[in-house]
Amino acid sequence: MSTSIELSNGVKMPLFGLGTWQSNAGEVAKALKIALELGYRHIDTAAAYQNEAEIGAVLKEFISSGKIKREELFITTKLFWAFNRAEDVEPQIKASLEKLGLDYIDLYLIHMPVSFKQDLSDHDTSVKIEEIWKGMEAIYEKKLAKAIGVSNFNADQIRRIQKVAKVPIHNNQIELHLYFNQQKLVDECQKQNITVTAYAPIGSPGRTDIILGKFANRFGASSNPMENEVVVRLSKKYAKTPAQILLRHLIQRNISVIPKSTNEKRLKENFEVFDFNLSPQEINELNNVPQAPRLFALEMMEGHPEDPFKNERKSA
Repeated sequence: MSTSIELSNGVKMPLFGLGTWQSNAGEVAKALKIALELGYRHIDTAAAYQNEAEIGAVLKEFISSGKIKREELFITTKLFWAFNRAEDVEPQIKASLEKLGLDYIDLYLIHMPVSFKQDLSDHDTSVKIEEIWKGMEAIYEKKLAKAIGVSNFNADQIRRIQKVAKVPIHNNQIELHLYFNQQKLVDECQKQNITVTAYAPIGSPGRTDIILGKFANRFGASSNPMENEVVVRLSKKYAKTPAQILLRHLIQRNISVIPKSTNEKRLKENFEVFDFNLSPQEINELNNVPQAPRLFALEMMEGHPEDPFKNERKSA
């Protein structure tokens, strides 16, 4: 049973990783140490999470002690949207590399297609995604990143970049879970030979509203996928937790998952998803669960010409 997925340039990305968004100071180091001891090798962070330095300290400890080799790790981080300009990409990845204590990033993503002024006081509407991508290609060519990609981009934006790209998109990281399965976007990405990573793969039960400058993001209420009747039934059948069923479902769709947890028991349980298989009929049943609106509408992007969800907002 494969535990990794191959990007279009031959780089292998573990299908299972540790998400670190909203991991508080101190918590992320403890969780990462537990995860690495359990066998996690894919770690997802971002400049916006403000925890790269803490993650870097743990990585240094494990690498210098000989517990882990750098080449065994797959580290993803992301360009902060206040620096969505071609000329800012290289200084920003270098800043992330310094905090993480690394010579290269395995996967570097544009965190969102919408650009902001550096003080976050307003949108920067002068920047198009094609221009940002030129900066991403430059850091790839300098081998500062082994792969490059995007996050929170829609299908049209994917096609726009692919049309002009010298280096194609290797990965798109998006909100994806039982009640928001993004099947059309996943199909488009797979058609373009772009791998997909699911954030909030179990429905992000710990999400909380955040404020950035004058921009608020309010994460709406939603049914808990772990309480879905199909998930509960399969959980009993396979003697697995509902979270394990949800994660296994996505992995069998060839989608990488990065659930966040700082709880040792859940970190261990979440990772135990490679010792069973859902049947094709069960995968299909889960694929056809009624869908709901996205949890992460990212209202901070509203009004910008590159807002990827503007069509959803119109119909809402």
